Amino acid sequence: MRRVVVTGLGALTPIGNTISGYLEGLQNGVSGAAPITLFDASKFKTQFACEVKGFDVSEHLHRRESRRLDRFSQFALVVAEEAMQDSGLDVEKIDLDKCGVIWASGIGGLQTLEDEVENYMAGDGTPRYNPFVIPKIIGDIAAGHISIKYGFRGVNYSTVSACSSSSHAISNAFDYIRLGRADVVMTGGSEATVTKLCIGGFNSMKALSTRNDTPQTASRPFDLDRDGFVLGEGAAGIVLEEYEHAKARGAKIYAEIVGAGATADAYHITAPHPEGLGARNVMKMALKDAKMNPEDISYVNVHGTSTPLGDVAETKAIKQVFGDHAYKMNISSTKSMTGHLLGAAGAIESVAGILAITHNFIPPTINHFTDDPALDNKLNLTFNQAQEREVKAVLSNTFGFGGHNSSVVFKKI
Repeated sequence: MRRVVVTGLGALTPIGNTISGYLEGLQNGVSGAAPITLFDASKFKTQFACEVKGFDVSEHLHRRESRRLDRFSQFALVVAEEAMQDSGLDVEKIDLDKCGVIWASGIGGLQTLEDEVENYMAGDGTPRYNPFVIPKIIGDIAAGHISIKYGFRGVNYSTVSACSSSSHAISNAFDYIRLGRADVVMTGGSEATVTKLCIGGFNSMKALSTRNDTPQTASRPFDLDRDGFVLGEGAAGIVLEEYEHAKARGAKIYAEIVGAGATADAYHITAPHPEGLGARNVMKMALKDAKMNPEDISYVNVHGTSTPLGDVAETKAIKQVFGDHAYKMNISSTKSMTGHLLGAAGAIESVAGILAITHNFIPPTINHFTDDPALDNKLNLTFNQAQEREVKAVLSNTFGFGGHNSSVVFKKI
């Protein structure tokens, strides 16, 4: 098995539109939640979300190109470009047949789909559709656009597993490189689902927080009064590269990816297993794959959505896997700041873990006000403020509707 390292990062998040901006937001415990501006949400039960702020696509893409892309694909190309620039890869000097893209989106071009249906329903019944409607909607298209832009002719596909989508993409990219099928893979995920259908649909499930008067404190994982997650949007890109390939070109190396796991709860379409069975198994699998002991992990970036059932189940699983070490390491949910990016969650949260390794800090779980007696409050859940510590290794969890679980492990190199 070949070693795989991280050599490039890109981020577009509700708390920062670049890697440096995202890092600053994580270190300062910033909330990305605010009233929705992308559509009129005044009649919805939830009227706020974690939108990307100040994003002007014309600063990144030509108008003709951007009009042919759904917002989730626009996000993907922007973060891929930042990651490529950060990596220092020169496409003239690498084997493009051994370079690929594995990208994720849980839903794809939802806004485009909504717009086209609304336009049709507002007309006289004559079918008038944008000729780019299908390529704008399909979830794999972001991977295709990235590969076309950089001429990457290797592996190219998209992963879809709800909120685990981009963690699965990262895991698959890791496998392709360590098995010798690729030298470089652009991976990550993008999501743009702050739309009427998505807000309304999650409201009907009673999954979203409805704290419309105080949106900035609505995402409160592990807090007694949590009432649901806050929807987010954005993207993150990660350049994974074979270690010797990176060394040969003198690349900057952020961290090494050393393990991954994937399991299913096989329990319920939306609720987690009450004892965290799937979560326990996936963390064990990732640690075994990494050839690491629980004591080797400094920080767990949890799925931590701020839902009553999910937060309890995940902490139960962590205690089962880590035993006494669970009280010695840090745990936090960066969704308290960014909201839940669905299929892109694993990407931005893996980047948060990589930045924690690089800068030796733990991003906080903000918005903690009241301890929940159903949780073990002796755990260091990194409440409200970032903490400084040496971070040798990070495990990142993502769990999706359908019972999909994914964990990835990064370590200092």
